[in-house]
Amino acid sequence: MKILVVNAGSSSIKFQFINTKTKELLAKGTIYRIGENLSDDNNLIYKANGNTYETKKKIETFGEGVKAIMALLTDKKMGVIKNFSQIDAVGHRIVQGAELFKKSTLITPKVVKQIESLTPLAPLHQPGHIAGIKGFMEVLPNVPMVAVFDTVFHMTMPDYAGRYAIPEIAYKKWKIRRYGAHGTSHKYISEELEKLLGKKGKFIICHIGSGASISAVKNGKCIDTSMGFTPLEGLVMGTRSGDIEPTVVTRIMDMSGMTAPQVINWLNKECGLLGVSGISNDVRDVQKAAKEGNKNAKLAVDMMVYRIKKYIGAYAAALGGVDAIAFTAGTGENRPEIREASLEGLSFMGVELDKDKNNNFTRGKIEDITGKNSKAKIYIIPTDEEAMIARETEEIVLKTQK
Repeated sequence: MKILVVNAGSSSIKFQFINTKTKELLAKGTIYRIGENLSDDNNLIYKANGNTYETKKKIETFGEGVKAIMALLTDKKMGVIKNFSQIDAVGHRIVQGAELFKKSTLITPKVVKQIESLTPLAPLHQPGHIAGIKGFMEVLPNVPMVAVFDTVFHMTMPDYAGRYAIPEIAYKKWKIRRYGAHGTSHKYISEELEKLLGKKGKFIICHIGSGASISAVKNGKCIDTSMGFTPLEGLVMGTRSGDIEPTVVTRIMDMSGMTAPQVINWLNKECGLLGVSGISNDVRDVQKAAKEGNKNAKLAVDMMVYRIKKYIGAYAAALGGVDAIAFTAGTGENRPEIREASLEGLSFMGVELDKDKNNNFTRGKIEDITGKNSKAKIYIIPTDEEAMIARETEEIVLKTQK
């Protein structure tokens, strides 16, 4: 099957066109700044056949963005298909499925309305998802489309892990519970670990990027994850604070005059590595400044790895041991110092890193970085959320065609 994988954000559309039979990436690209003023940078990037095309293009709506993508895919020089009929299905990444969706789902008008109803739970992401779905449905009315939800993998959490200790009305009426995120990545890594170990087991998966989350997976099912009602909970991230005591919000409101939504926006966009270091949300910049003697930068990195280590320890306890730990996503895959610091001091629970293997890894490859005395296997595994979305899309479409 040739499947177009779409990730429509608040003002962008990222896409990959994948042949699931050959596992070939036929084309990929991104459109930024939809409905916004253009900057000096190119806002349309497209790669196919070993070539890259970049340009500035004023795009006012998601519908215009969809048409621009389809024009590139079918372009005589840069395209990879002759016409739209060569697209077998479209898989849409959706951040929030809540408890309405326990699995990936074929998109119908009813499903679109249900996804739209979950906007209050993901106000930054859900509107873009809906706009992307509607844009592609208009251009490809006869092509099956599937919604693949970030939250589905985490819906196996037991209530004692998924609920907050607040009255039941908050859960049943207001839908307040822990949903998690990055579920597509966590599922992909879990399945890769099963292949590597030849069995299901007790896994701790560390998806460490600008946005970061850790999950505890037991026998193929998530039993806990660090992100909560929104992606703000959990680890120290690029611009997110992670775990924070709730009355801090009211304290900031009292002292700054900010409203509650403004404080939440501040915690999401101006805290984390950026807020503590005062330099950048990019761990590479912060690490560089730390090595040059910047105390705030060092503190930011120390806080980040300490929080990762705490979650690894907590999840080892929750799982009753650990068979494997995997690092993935931008920072997890590419920053050996972060991996080493996150696992330092965990030999008491049988976790030992091979520092030479950790430092001399090959980017983009699965690497076994387990120490010789380690009871738990340790891996670097590049994530591939798009491949996972394509796989889920293909499964759903084939089922409906039987």
